Amino acid sequence: MSLEGKNILITGGAVRLGKHLSLELAKAGANIFLHYGNSTDKAVETVAMINDLGKKAWLLQADLSNPNQADTLIEKAYSFAPVDMLILNASIFEPVNIKNTDRETWQRHMEINLNAPFFISQAFASKLASDDKGRIITMLDWRALRPGIEHFPYSISKAGLAALTQSMARALAPRITVNGIALGAILPPVDGGNSTDRIIQPVPMKRWANLDELTQTAMFLLDGPEYITGEIIHLDGGRHLV
Repeated sequence: MSLEGKNILITGGAVRLGKHLSLELAKAGANIFLHYGNSTDKAVETVAMINDLGKKAWLLQADLSNPNQADTLIEKAYSFAPVDMLILNASIFEPVNIKNTDRETWQRHMEINLNAPFFISQAFASKLASDDKGRIITMLDWRALRPGIEHFPYSISKAGLAALTQSMARALAPRITVNGIALGAILPPVDGGNSTDRIIQPVPMKRWANLDELTQTAMFLLDGPEYITGEIIHLDGGRHLV
């Protein structure tokens, strides 16, 4: 599979999974619009790494909790070059339950995890040339299809994003495919700790996903059959089945 010459916008592309996808898709031939919020140093570092691979990369700073900045992200990208594909990766994941979810926390999750992906996708569909085809990937979570009581606003926002993925697949067909990747245990929590064994214990495959498996899944959805749209692939070792 090859993405040679494709221009891909990745939200949250400077750190963790976003950085991995930015680099791996550049290796596959893509030029990268690298969106970031606050991780300026890491964003600059990642762009330099993409340039070292011989591909173009453009920095797009935007606070996705601010609707005005989220709504203009596609316009910012088009000031450099047309956008062919989107990976809607940016999200927040705060450990709050239903009792301590205040309005500000709720709204922040909805703006970043749900509202921004919709309005960025809407703008992308509007700007895409009438004779071009595009692809969108939403980054989900196994919790999206089995919402629980932990990380309450995060889980609900991702459930909304799963519904949005399938609704947009219908609304944007036949020119744009929209699919999701629902992740399970793929990177240990930022704060480390002793939680890693607890995370893996209920996973049928009894291991963490490796980053190459994420790359393979993303490549399949970006360069595989056009006839696949509205799908949510669980890259979670079977966690959603338990």
